[in-house]
Amino acid sequence: MVKGSAAKRHRQSEAARIRNKAQRSKVRTSVRRFLEAEKAHDPAAAKTAFDTAIKLIDTAAQKGVYHRNTAARTKSRLQKRLNALGE
Repeated sequence: MVKGSAAKRHRQSEAARIRNKAQRSKVRTSVRRFLEAEKAHDPAAAKTAFDTAIKLIDTAAQKGVYHRNTAARTKSRLQKRLNALGE
């Protein structure tokens, strides 16, 4: 039989896994929308999608879903793509 504290940690980690999975899914979807707008050469749609993606990445990093350096690297790469689209 599992001890009480171990069972509680299991419940907590499972709840956190589900929350983190949802957060990561939102981030990936927003990044994909940005990349699709970039591929379509639509600067207005790309800018809107970029803003949404950055907001979600920052939120995920703040909640500990992503490490802050991972978030910074992802944002930097997206910003480079947006800048290249404007040129």
